[in-house]
Order: sequence, then structure tokens, then C-alpha cells
Amino acid sequence: MAQRVTLRKRTPYNTTSNRRRIVKTPGGKLVYHHIKKLASAPKCGDCGIALPGIPALRPRQYATISKTKKTVRRAYGGSRCGDCVKSRILRAFLLEEAKIVKKVIKSQEKARK
Repeated sequence: MAQRVTLRKRTPYNTTSNRRRIVKTPGGKLVYHHIKKLASAPKCGDCGIALPGIPALRPRQYATISKTKKTVRRAYGGSRCGDCVKSRILRAFLLEEAKIVKKVIKSQEKARK
């Protein structure tokens, strides 16, 4: 007959926070090991891909690691991926260029009149 295994925590329900695995100890006893939830990597706010260079941890664990491990040394580092930052910079540059071109055309029309 199989050996019985007793729960180690008070929650008897099969929830995601109460997942367990049966492990045999060196003494030959079977015990439950409670498994922590898997961490999801932080995502880019624009395109939604996982941010490279930032570890996937549970929310509370980010408080224990240093700031250099939570960010990337770049504008929007730790919030947006490099491709999205590149496209943002390019978009801002092109908008400024368009404003300048508009201004030049307006001044040329004034000069003609």
C-alpha cells in the first residue's frame, strides 16, 4: 500500500498558490514540497515582448535586488525595449523636422508675396 502524505500548509485546496510535489527524504519518508509560482518576465509597454536584460521574478523579489539589475542603461530602460525606443526617437526627430520644413515653406511663401 502507498504511503500517505500529509499537507504541510493549512490550505487544502488545489489552487495555483498551493501547488505541491511529492519528494522522498533521505530517511525514506514521502513529504510534500510546496512549489512557488512561476515568475513572468517584465514586458515592453509598447510591443509586449519580454524585456531583455531584466530577470523574471515574482513582484516582491524586485525589492531585494539592486537597481542595476532592474533596469537597462538607456532611455526608457526597464520599461521599453530597444526597438521601441529607437522608433520613438526616430518619430520625434521626424516630427521636429516636419515642423522646421513647414516653417521654412511658410517663410518662403511670405517672401514671395
